Amino acid sequence: MTALLSVSDKTGIVDFARELHELGIRLISTGGTATVIRDSGIPVTSVSDVTGFPEIMDGRVKTLHPKIHGGILGRMDNAADAEQMRQHGIEHIDIVVVNLYPFEQTVADPSSTDADIIENIDIGGPAMVRASAKNHAHVAIIVNPSHYPTVIEQLKSGGVTAELRRQLAMEAFSHTAQYDARISQYFSRSIAGFLAEGALPLRIDQPLRYGENPHQKAVLYGSFTSLFRQLHGKELSYNNILDIDAAVGLCMEFDEPTVVIVKHNNPCGVGSDASLVEAYRKAFATDTVSPFGGIIAVNRPIDLAFAEEVHSLFAEVLIAPSFSDDALALLQKKKDRRLMVLDEAAYEAVHKQSVRSVAGGLLVQDADAALYDEGNLRAVTTRTPTDDEQRAMLYAWKIAKHVKSNAIVYATHDRSLAIGAGQMSRIDSARIAVRKAQDAGIDLAGCAVASDAFFPFADGLLQAAEAGATCVIQPGGSVRDEEVIAAANEKGLAMLFTGMRHFRH
Repeated sequence: MTALLSVSDKTGIVDFARELHELGIRLISTGGTATVIRDSGIPVTSVSDVTGFPEIMDGRVKTLHPKIHGGILGRMDNAADAEQMRQHGIEHIDIVVVNLYPFEQTVADPSSTDADIIENIDIGGPAMVRASAKNHAHVAIIVNPSHYPTVIEQLKSGGVTAELRRQLAMEAFSHTAQYDARISQYFSRSIAGFLAEGALPLRIDQPLRYGENPHQKAVLYGSFTSLFRQLHGKELSYNNILDIDAAVGLCMEFDEPTVVIVKHNNPCGVGSDASLVEAYRKAFATDTVSPFGGIIAVNRPIDLAFAEEVHSLFAEVLIAPSFSDDALALLQKKKDRRLMVLDEAAYEAVHKQSVRSVAGGLLVQDADAALYDEGNLRAVTTRTPTDDEQRAMLYAWKIAKHVKSNAIVYATHDRSLAIGAGQMSRIDSARIAVRKAQDAGIDLAGCAVASDAFFPFADGLLQAAEAGATCVIQPGGSVRDEEVIAAANEKGLAMLFTGMRHFRH
């Protein structure tokens, strides 16, 4: 038997090579992999000795040769293939161990030049992987070091089974598909500014127990678990992950210490303060009922004082940049509470896109990263907002951006007061927000109100004025803008147009 080893990720390769050698399997290898194996005292034949041709062009050409691909693709149960291999001196290759140049890591390195990135596009590797996977009836292809022990175990028991070879082939094709998608993604962003066909690299991040409901199967793709590290609690559910994404997305809008409470993908309270405990109290006061079973995200480390404040509340997940040891000790007393650490730098570095499934396809768009149109943020009413009103409006606007449409948010400069979300009519969202404020005993007098999209009629604005709002922020752009502006002037409201809407379906 013969094994070809050519890996970028050399994790475990020496031990694997040693076990293959001890089983009497001949090893052939390339460049750096051959050097590592040879330096470990394990006999290995260089690919150039097999092909009779040196590696050329700085290693760009080394395995693209009939002696290699004939050995991989030859069908051992096909008499014609076997005869041609004999005629041309081609030896069958039974095991191929290949993983690819670190293209993704090179792109992620800010010091990488375009030339560096291009050099890390592997050519020979994917060709060998695909050839091996195609001929998996006769070849075991390994792209992941985690399979080394299983392959060795089966070789010791008589050979790699057909079932495992087929599983390895599936993983191999997934490996090259994802690799090519990363390359396509790089070029499409640098040329077209958006993803080209086939440029959605999807890697299974972790399996999930079920989806939104127990009868639905679900899997998490991507790199979510590299951004969020779980310290405690049950495994995350599908709904937990959606809510974590919603809570962190809103929390990261704020520079000041801020607490965000989310339930069913909508914020039910937001508060900011120099003291994280006070910020939480402000957020919780918006709606003291909905936070039960919700998600809490903060943009500052959680200390013992904050942990003591939130400990009595049943929250599904707490997310923070870090937890002090004493805070962690207290919060871990509730076994079902998930505690997550957010890698803020990694989160900010991720190029975010929104992907939604529809019947027969996917809708893909850039993430809603902007807040407002800098060139079009303007006062449109006779009365311009005071500095305090403008701060309150922008605070409300940040929240409204993350509320399901139609969204109405009442707020001051440091906390939400009332939130109306996800209604078919904007006036209904406004009414719901007012009613929730009344139920909570919250006075809306002197606050700001934000609407995620324009007011199509003056009725929603008048509802806000009657509730006590003194200033309004909205995108503008309605055919009835002048009518709405006139109503605002009549009520003495100050109003800003942002020039940008934030629908969230």
